[in-house]
Amino acid sequence: MKIRNLIRVCFISALWALSACAAQPGRTTAPVAPQELSAPTVQTNRLTLQIPAADKRFRYEGRIDFVDPHAPVLIWQASRVGIDFKGDEIRLLFDGARGQNYFNVQVDGSNTVVQANEGMPPGPATLAGFGPGRHHLELFKRSEATAGTVRFRGVEIALPAKVWAPPPPHYRLAMEFIGDSITVGACNEDGVTDQWENRRTHNCALSYATLTAEAFDADYRNIAVSGMGIATGWVPMKAGEIWNRLYPSSNSPPVNLRLWTPNVVFVNFGENDDSYPRAHGQSFPTNFTDGYIALIHAIRGAWPDAQIVLLRGGMFGGARSEPLHNAWESAVRQLETTDQGVSHFVFTRWTSTHPRVADDRIMADELIAWLKQQSFMQGNQQSN
Repeated sequence: MKIRNLIRVCFISALWALSACAAQPGRTTAPVAPQELSAPTVQTNRLTLQIPAADKRFRYEGRIDFVDPHAPVLIWQASRVGIDFKGDEIRLLFDGARGQNYFNVQVDGSNTVVQANEGMPPGPATLAGFGPGRHHLELFKRSEATAGTVRFRGVEIALPAKVWAPPPPHYRLAMEFIGDSITVGACNEDGVTDQWENRRTHNCALSYATLTAEAFDADYRNIAVSGMGIATGWVPMKAGEIWNRLYPSSNSPPVNLRLWTPNVVFVNFGENDDSYPRAHGQSFPTNFTDGYIALIHAIRGAWPDAQIVLLRGGMFGGARSEPLHNAWESAVRQLETTDQGVSHFVFTRWTSTHPRVADDRIMADELIAWLKQQSFMQGNQQSN
């Protein structure tokens, strides 16, 4: 009886200790880049090797919130997390989901769509059947920032297991894409009509932006919000309030723009400035040109050496709206007259709905062909 009571006391004490450890907060007071972290403790249990998100062997790419390095918040579409591993099964760990979050999870080139949505367990969060040897995992956020955010907690790998940092990427240059739903890739895997209830069919990995960056072996960021415009739009935030924020909110702290510097910045706005007032019987905003110029001046102030490419098109407004055409052309003329690092490109391809994947590919091909002819791209093109 004494032995049985002793076992019961030890068991209760162990449960209390585990509960107390889980309750400990892990916040820091300022953003911390992962390369600045000391080596975390890798945990193992009888079945798995647990690699926490703060482990230096993870490679993070994108505008990510590292205030808590043990639970970085994956915010923007096209944010990426990579690690190399050995093991036949790997589990992705998320928590704190808000809204809808969909990821492309690639292991050695194969792709699985994973969800981490508010109020639902992530699934499928476990991938298996890789076989022996070293494998590469990349987690790619395919759904946009305003649809949802989620904390990444790391991975668990079935034993026997091992992890490595991925080889350094061989990027030729860096690109930033700033825009609206066309740049996000919203609705590009939908059917005949656009839908916004399920963001699984909104795939930034097949947007014209991602396809263009990949064609030039470029590191890239996609800072775009569906419905956003320069002067007005379908969402309350405006481009000039969001482009340099950590989160897609005017109340968000600004991001440190010195931590990552693009060589080329693409800006594609105007569709929502045209479609929103048109749908509400209003005139095209008279302050569009001034707001557009102010945005480009702000971008130039942040990145003095970047080439800035002004884009237009992809949907009806950019292709057929005379008020948008005139206002945009006025802004382009003024900007190109005073800044030799500014140029422009107009897409020929456009659709009455949001561009689908086939349209994104055509738009990317148009932009890629034009970029290959530009002097500022010389030396940054693929050899093949």
